[in-house]
Amino acid sequence: MSIIDFGQLILDETPDALIVTTPDGTVEHWTCGAQAVFGYTAAQATGHTLAELIVPPGMVHAELALIRATLDQGSANYESMRRTRDGALLYIDSSSKAIRDGDGVVRHILWSKKDVTALKVTRDAALATARFGALVELLPDAIVMANAAGRIVLANRQAEELFGYRQGALRGQPLELLMPDRYHGPLVAQQVAHALAPLPPIGFGRELFGRRANGDEFPVEIMLSPVPAEDEVLVVSAIRDISERKRIEHALQEKNAALADASLAKDQFLSSMSHELRTPLNAIIGFTGTLLMGLPGPVNADQAHQLRTIQSSARHLLSLINDILDITKIASGNVELKPDLFDCRALLESVAAMFAPLARQKGLTLELRLADGDMTIRTDRRAVQQIVINLLNNAIKFTERGGVRLEARREASGEDVLVIDVIDTGIGIALEQRELIFRPFTQLDQGTTRQFEGTGLGLHLSDRLAKLVGGDISLRSTPGEGSVFTLRVPSRPA
Repeated sequence: MSIIDFGQLILDETPDALIVTTPDGTVEHWTCGAQAVFGYTAAQATGHTLAELIVPPGMVHAELALIRATLDQGSANYESMRRTRDGALLYIDSSSKAIRDGDGVVRHILWSKKDVTALKVTRDAALATARFGALVELLPDAIVMANAAGRIVLANRQAEELFGYRQGALRGQPLELLMPDRYHGPLVAQQVAHALAPLPPIGFGRELFGRRANGDEFPVEIMLSPVPAEDEVLVVSAIRDISERKRIEHALQEKNAALADASLAKDQFLSSMSHELRTPLNAIIGFTGTLLMGLPGPVNADQAHQLRTIQSSARHLLSLINDILDITKIASGNVELKPDLFDCRALLESVAAMFAPLARQKGLTLELRLADGDMTIRTDRRAVQQIVINLLNNAIKFTERGGVRLEARREASGEDVLVIDVIDTGIGIALEQRELIFRPFTQLDQGTTRQFEGTGLGLHLSDRLAKLVGGDISLRSTPGEGSVFTLRVPSRPA
């Protein structure tokens, strides 16, 4: 066998990657060993630079520095990470030599690259086991440690059982073995980032999918965290199976969807029935008014009393239906606010005049105190009027002695806000009951419900309307002495 044959045999059969490039790193010759290590055939590699073929993203500058060192010094030796055609990361022990022609000009660079990933895994596994082996076995979660190339160097018993591998089978395997293919690209990028610049914990509480030995996927919560170890960084993965949590979340989502559908159906039913009921009630109110006026003919005192009772009850029921209709509109998001510029002073005077007869009937005083100055605001007039009507109605209803006062002023803090107070000397509200009164269909207690008429919708509706116009309602009260309900309305809400 000739010397040339021996040389070709060495090139073809050596297990290491022997590569010849131009001085800028473009491949001219690619051996079978290079194909075995990196996965590219000679035809696929020739004409491309090593940076394009085997250098991970973020390490290109280091590769160019190695070429410069080889050209300047004639040779170089180093250990680093490189990638294969399928994206896997390898640890490579590499040497390079500049090949000069007879004139001393570098025409080629000869590279020798040996895959030392298995050796690196063995070394890292021994280090990880010595430092952390006993500790990770005590932890309840699955713990997997990988080196910067993404090779598993330590996995506790919980991890092996969770992913379905026998004891020790995961050591040396790529970390992406435990994840579906769709996560492999981002995972490799994270590994390279940790190798270049160790980072603080990443992916805390991140939800992904794991892949068992039999190929089954299951949801996991994973936290990746770097751990310094001698001259490199190990990545620790704490993995928790959240299949049961996801099952419960899915069941809750289905239940919430069913409840939302039921709530929508309820709102639609109430809205429809409210409209249906208001038509006959308006007829009842109208015809009893006609009878009381004596247009069809005279009625005696008893008949008039009975007609007024019918009319009063019908108006009360109509008011309740209107409140329910308003609440269903708010709940379903169908309320259309119509901001308008109006004088709130005139509105409050009108509402106070409306309630003056009711206050006199109960023997109460009704006082109106409006601060000097402009009270023009731009907001939904009907909403503000409805809130003030509800607050005044409640104040008169729950006050037996003394009186009610309606006040209004601009916000003292300088904000463009109108403040409206409804002050009474009524029964007051205990501290523990104040949150309850803004709930729908709620009054103070059963005793109060029996003593006073009402459904408990007024304050709930007022609170919802106040929030819709960008305002709020607050309460100050002393049991037995009275209450102060304060409505704050932005003069020009967004």
